[in-house]
Amino acid sequence: MSDTFVVEAELRSDEGKGASRRLRRLEAKVPAIIYGGDSAPVSLSLIRKDLEKHLEKEAFYSAIIEVAYDGKKEKAILKALQRHPAKDFPMHADFFRVEANKAIKVSIPLHFTNEDTCVGVKMGGGRIQHTVNEVEVLALPADLPEFIEVDMTDVQVGDIIHLSDLQLPEGVTSTALALGDDRDMGVASVLAPRGGKGAGAGDEDAGDESADDATSEDAGDES
Repeated sequence: MSDTFVVEAELRSDEGKGASRRLRRLEAKVPAIIYGGDSAPVSLSLIRKDLEKHLEKEAFYSAIIEVAYDGKKEKAILKALQRHPAKDFPMHADFFRVEANKAIKVSIPLHFTNEDTCVGVKMGGGRIQHTVNEVEVLALPADLPEFIEVDMTDVQVGDIIHLSDLQLPEGVTSTALALGDDRDMGVASVLAPRGGKGAGAGDEDAGDESADDATSEDAGDES
């Protein structure tokens, strides 16, 4: 990953809902915790505006982060983030410690490229549909990609791009595919245009049925 994120934190001794509420309202800070590995969980507080700057970058959500507190730095990933339901500001952050030699599961964002030149859209008049916008992978911390590119250039109308079609970097595997081929879900497709071939075929069938009915009625009149 290209970006290196350092989150400055302070140790937090007061815990509980009341203490967290005071921290957010009076000090403009966000309660947090770092856990995992062989060390005990540690309660932290972060400066809200600094955390919000990090959260503006997509890479932060899947990056290896350095959490600095009490004179040391620990490598971690952002495991969970709680936001205010109405105002959307961060209310609590969970960081999970990582070790260089231990693979971790992380959700990586998908970047869909060349959609404007997609054959199914440009030539077939179709519409691109994204089924998912991120996929969970398993990899060593150093191998985690910032994003996974999905090239839509040659996708035809009716085609589906599956998990197995994604070009994953070396050392990175899909957690879903590891469970079996039946987990090979679609991530994107090109839908047929409205009133396109499928609709036309339906109209023709309806027309044939109407013609058959008319013929039957005519035959009835003659008899």
